[in-house]
Amino acid sequence: MQRLLIVGAGSHGRSVAEAVVSQNVYKLVGFVDDGYVAGASVFEWPVLGVAASLPNLKAQADCVLVAIGNNAVREKWVASALAAGFALATLVHPRAFVSPSAVVGAGTAIMAGAMVGTEARLGVASIVNAGAVVDHHAVVEDFGHLGTSACMAGGALLGRGAWMQAGSALGYGVKVAAGAVLLPGQGQM
Repeated sequence: MQRLLIVGAGSHGRSVAEAVVSQNVYKLVGFVDDGYVAGASVFEWPVLGVAASLPNLKAQADCVLVAIGNNAVREKWVASALAAGFALATLVHPRAFVSPSAVVGAGTAIMAGAMVGTEARLGVASIVNAGAVVDHHAVVEDFGHLGTSACMAGGALLGRGAWMQAGSALGYGVKVAAGAVLLPGQGQM
């Protein structure tokens, strides 16, 4: 079992930790987070340092999952983790559904109740949060983020680093530009 370090001990990081335990694929060794003092605990796991200490933690973990909802910050720490020699862990909650024909990028987190459909593609370090849907042939580019219960219909595209906030939806074939933020009720045609 690979040893996993979670970058981010906030709300998303804690949700990821619970999913890691229920998935039983990785051994969680702890967190790094700039908002905690080294030696603090989150649940029963230690905070091993700040994110900048990643290069010093290589002996303690094999892989990293960056569990930070902010897409730009997640991208920065993914680059740092890769530069430090870590592999990116990919998390699929046991209560999520991912089609066998879907492609899931490294470092992605697919949370409980999420659904990823036929031939959908998820880029590197994307987030498909609880109850979110990426339907058939939809594409989430690198560092894209679907909030809780967000929904992408077939063939929709969420650009690099774009964020669909909780409850937002994209119709069939709709494209959202890189870095955009889609609010609930703010449909695009």
